[in-house]
Amino acid sequence: PQRQLAHKLGVSLPTVSRAYEELARRGFTAGETGRGTFIRNNNPNPEAVSPYVPERQSGLIDLSILKPICDTIHLERMKSALAALAVDIPPSTVLGSRPSAMFARHRSIAVEWLRRCGLEADEKTIHLTNGGTPSLTVALMTACQPGTMIATEATGLHVMLPLASYLGVKVHGVQIDDCGIVPEALESACQHNKIRALFMMPNALGPTAFLMDESRRIAIVEIARKHDLIIIEDDALGPLVDKRPPPFQVLAPERTLYITSFSKPVMPGLRTGYLVAPERLLPAVENRQLVTNWTATPLIAEIAARWVEDGTCLELVEWQRASLAQRHKLVAQVMGEFPYRFHPQSLHIWLPLGPKFPEDEFVSHARKQGVAVARGAAFAISDSQPAVRISVGSTTEEDLERGLTVIHNLLHSEPEPILFDL
Repeated sequence: PQRQLAHKLGVSLPTVSRAYEELARRGFTAGETGRGTFIRNNNPNPEAVSPYVPERQSGLIDLSILKPICDTIHLERMKSALAALAVDIPPSTVLGSRPSAMFARHRSIAVEWLRRCGLEADEKTIHLTNGGTPSLTVALMTACQPGTMIATEATGLHVMLPLASYLGVKVHGVQIDDCGIVPEALESACQHNKIRALFMMPNALGPTAFLMDESRRIAIVEIARKHDLIIIEDDALGPLVDKRPPPFQVLAPERTLYITSFSKPVMPGLRTGYLVAPERLLPAVENRQLVTNWTATPLIAEIAARWVEDGTCLELVEWQRASLAQRHKLVAQVMGEFPYRFHPQSLHIWLPLGPKFPEDEFVSHARKQGVAVARGAAFAISDSQPAVRISVGSTTEEDLERGLTVIHNLLHSEPEPILFDL
């Protein structure tokens, strides 16, 4: 089709190929392996599309938002932390303004938490941030100049396309399998494109919840070194995922920007995190952190530091791991007959829909019956297969069971269009 279009328009094939890439980058089209390129359903208001999160109606069982399981233990720990701060608050927490002076102690404490994530970090390479997305913004601005290209999973992070477009960075989706990015596909992408960086979520965080094994990581590092790629590694679940291979930051420390945070493994409101950078990239990271965020929010960073020191963070991670085991057991009981994807410590499952149920219709039918799920298309970088992401931690266990039952029954029904919304 691209050759035909080039001939019809009287332009070169590379010109048409670049136009296709630009349309995909801006979110106007999506490619499906073996089927071709399709026009997305676009909202006339560009600011009203993903990742904008609308308010949910009351009474809706919301399984669309990715968050950890929460209970009274989280409120109790936060109340205790705030009470302790009221009595003994470090002056720099509310009076300081220079990040280098404010967070020296916090970086020292961060070393211990990062050790639980599987890496040994030098204090001077650690930057405190306001969480995963601010870290990613800084990392992307560090790795890629406007007009350059970053590669990532074909089904990946839902904020990548809009964030990259705001920064003028092109995005190339790379084929994935049950273990993550396929090395041969990455090598081919590097040979045919001027790729500057590679973003990955190798530890059960991505939509399909894969955990990349060590041999795959080593193969990808070899390609990254061959083509001089900067690796951005998003490890938002941190030590919640046990028995995992070494991080890319350990395998390729000279080229890896490593991101981890607390809002998913510990508590949604603990919105702070760490960005670990190679020494050669430290000045760039520091400058971009200063102009985008200046610094992490001191009060939240102080709570996280105290919790790492006194063991509260680890306590809540272990609580989360045990609670997720119970939730995934419930999912298996209700949804076991369907081939969904998950990891024992993932906060969600990925449910392929197959040809029977168009994705938009399935999401609409579920919403009509009081259950919200995330559309698979929201995570499509270059490949869109009908699927939905279902959070297992965003609501109570009772509501999760009710929501899953609705989804189970819907999968057994005959799809019908919703003609009226009465």
